[in-house]
Amino acid sequence: MTSRRVSRHTRTRMIAATATVCALSAALLTPQAVASGTRPYTQTYRPQFHYTPQKNWMNDPNGLVYYKGEYHLFYQYNPNGNSWGDMSWGHAVSTDLMHWKELPLALSHDDKEMVFSGGAVIDWNNTTGFGTKKNPPMVAIYTSYDKSTGTQAQSLAYSNDRGRTFTKYDGNPVIDIGSKEFRDPKVQWYAPTKSWLMTVSLSTEHKVQFYSSKDLKNWDLLSEFGPAGATGGVWECPDLFPLAVDGNKNIKWVLVVNINPGGIAGGSGAQYFVGDFDGTKFTADDKGSYTPPTGTVMQDFENPDFGTWTATGTAFGQGPTAGALTGQGPVSGFEGKGLANSFHAGDGGTGTLSSPAFTVDSPYLNFKVAGGRHPHKAGTVQERGPVPEGTTLADFEGGTYSNWTVTGDAFGTAPATGSHAGQQEVTGFLGSGLANSFLNGDSTTGSLTSPEFTIDKNYVNFLIGGGNHPANQAEPTAVELLVDGKVVRSATGHDGEALNWDSWDVRELIGKKAQIRIVDENTSGWGHINVDYIVLSDTQAQPISRETAVNLVVDGKVVGSATGSNSETLDWASIDMRPYNGKKAQIQIVDMNTGGWGQIMADQFTAAATPARSAVQRADWADYGKDYYAAVSWEDAPGDKRHMIGWMNNWEYSGSLPTSPWRSAQSIPRQMALRTVDGRIKLTSEPVSSLTSLREGRPVASAGTTVTSTSRPLGHGAAKGKALDIEATFSLKDADRFGIKVRTGANGEETVIGYDTTTQELYVDRTRSGAVDFSDTFAGVQRAPLHAVNGKVKLRVLVDWSSVEVFGGSGEAVITDQIFPDPSSQGVEVFAENGSVKLDHARVWHLESSRK
Repeated sequence: MTSRRVSRHTRTRMIAATATVCALSAALLTPQAVASGTRPYTQTYRPQFHYTPQKNWMNDPNGLVYYKGEYHLFYQYNPNGNSWGDMSWGHAVSTDLMHWKELPLALSHDDKEMVFSGGAVIDWNNTTGFGTKKNPPMVAIYTSYDKSTGTQAQSLAYSNDRGRTFTKYDGNPVIDIGSKEFRDPKVQWYAPTKSWLMTVSLSTEHKVQFYSSKDLKNWDLLSEFGPAGATGGVWECPDLFPLAVDGNKNIKWVLVVNINPGGIAGGSGAQYFVGDFDGTKFTADDKGSYTPPTGTVMQDFENPDFGTWTATGTAFGQGPTAGALTGQGPVSGFEGKGLANSFHAGDGGTGTLSSPAFTVDSPYLNFKVAGGRHPHKAGTVQERGPVPEGTTLADFEGGTYSNWTVTGDAFGTAPATGSHAGQQEVTGFLGSGLANSFLNGDSTTGSLTSPEFTIDKNYVNFLIGGGNHPANQAEPTAVELLVDGKVVRSATGHDGEALNWDSWDVRELIGKKAQIRIVDENTSGWGHINVDYIVLSDTQAQPISRETAVNLVVDGKVVGSATGSNSETLDWASIDMRPYNGKKAQIQIVDMNTGGWGQIMADQFTAAATPARSAVQRADWADYGKDYYAAVSWEDAPGDKRHMIGWMNNWEYSGSLPTSPWRSAQSIPRQMALRTVDGRIKLTSEPVSSLTSLREGRPVASAGTTVTSTSRPLGHGAAKGKALDIEATFSLKDADRFGIKVRTGANGEETVIGYDTTTQELYVDRTRSGAVDFSDTFAGVQRAPLHAVNGKVKLRVLVDWSSVEVFGGSGEAVITDQIFPDPSSQGVEVFAENGSVKLDHARVWHLESSRK
């Protein structure tokens, strides 16, 4: 589950399902379909050895249990489309965690409820009475989402035919505390008390609750854990299990708590705690208090005024505050008695607070920050400029759509005058009207199409807001430019109601006949679009900043930035200033946001030799990539092994992935262990051993090679491919960075998997990995701490058609990232930067598809 799943937008629609099970069963892949050449698993980005359903939306893995030779993978599934909605349980089984057979829908939503995330167990002793001891039932424990009230409660369904069909329990729900944020139960048999143990989340309270039952029907609350660790988003999909430390008799318990947003790489993430469970409560190991690095304090806001710092606008007032302002929640985490706080005019105020210029002579700028999560975006301006002059194609004034053509029911018969019923406040439009497809909520669809016009200027400018569902997806919310009936330009919203400028460069189309089409084909969360003031102009409109951020400015450009986490609790952040040593710089605290959480707070700016670490950075993470979430483990696995799998996606852009007719994949199943690494107990993972069954022939091998400040093909080019298993060991020399590049090729595409010796970090850089422009938050570099062992760095890299999974060291540093490269980009290279590294040995296996 994720908070987005129960957002305001989702609650407004809740369409009843129609013929879901029959339709899905008819659509399943059959031998005849393969023979006829349809081959649905050969699309451009279709994973070859990661599980994906044949079609439609998938998210969290659910109900992981092993029974009678089969690993069961249930998962959140929309049987009716490629976007989140109509949540049900899809189902697949495997005998080896690698080759999966998709089965018909297991648990369907209905008119009253959606079936959210949960777990499954085999009731060996028939404590429920749903089966017999000879034929014990499989029992699914899931969160039932009440469509009429939004309440989340825990319910049961059972199967007596190995999970092929389920019956919902007549006594549902079995736990109902009247909460709208109570979800994702994971249940196991706890032998010491001969009872069932449930781990379930109070999502917005950042707590996990533990319940006990003798029959899965009647439950008693045992205890709570949290808040702790990273708390910048909702807590979801918890899992609790024991593991031996270093394979010995020392048993510790691991509590996995997935969080969204607020993950280590931004957006969704899977954190964990190591500790002890006594049958009643979980106690995390004490990691001690955090002491930030010392340094030269540049501003601590302890004086009654800002001193040499300059304030503009109304947001920051005349001086530091002593805490919260009128209408603001409690503010905590600042140092001393004062801080900079932009809530002086509430969320409606804007302004900046700037330091005098200074010469950079320290490696890091450390500071504390809180407030809204609105990052700085390159190319934005802080003040709205004049409206671009030109030919106005539509301003949606006058109460009609004039000669535009309307279809469907999303836009109504006339422009909106602001927000519709049930919608958050819409801002940023000009005049009194706009096109707004939230009429009757996100469930409506339709389009607006302009009359034909001639492109006679350089740019098409327009104001846009609403959902982030690009035009190249199955269910877009987008503005499109049509030439000869074909879409040649498009833009979408960014999951916000505030309209902002966007523009298309159309110089190459001057003289062409064209039309503008505004389309809403999406009925899921944020399934609407807001548009206003479409103008042909020779001046390109500049988008206005919506940031709440602390920026480091060098030569007039923002070179480092940090934002809040939608919290009033200040936490440490750091900006790396090493590249700007000796240059003049300025610190700027910026509040340009007038929507929800439209404020920023900052304190204790310090120039230091080492970076400060935030609570997120100090937390423990099962994976440091952008695309590993809702991680849970199998119950009853043979040999008491602990296998885990995660949803290979991120809620920041999950609805915008350039895939069809499916959306989302699951990670490779992983074997989990607790190991002592650098003196601390850490959760480690490695691909399950059955992955090697996909290796084709002998590996491409390379050994004893020194690479100096260059990049060159691995194995003289024989290693290239789209589905690979790579093992490599490097010996450190003097290179700053080194590693392997995969999926290299067309137009400079590459996904860089490297080790940074200056920071002792494993990293994945996907900024040039192929299609990255479908989301502002997709392109980037993900990093994980990793220390070399005896001067060596070991890597295991799994490359699929649209992902990389990187396991560093003994599996203590893992990074999972999706990528969407051109199919022709198949190169594999070894590289070193600013020095030399020795590639001790590398082996590259080509992997066959597991979906044959």
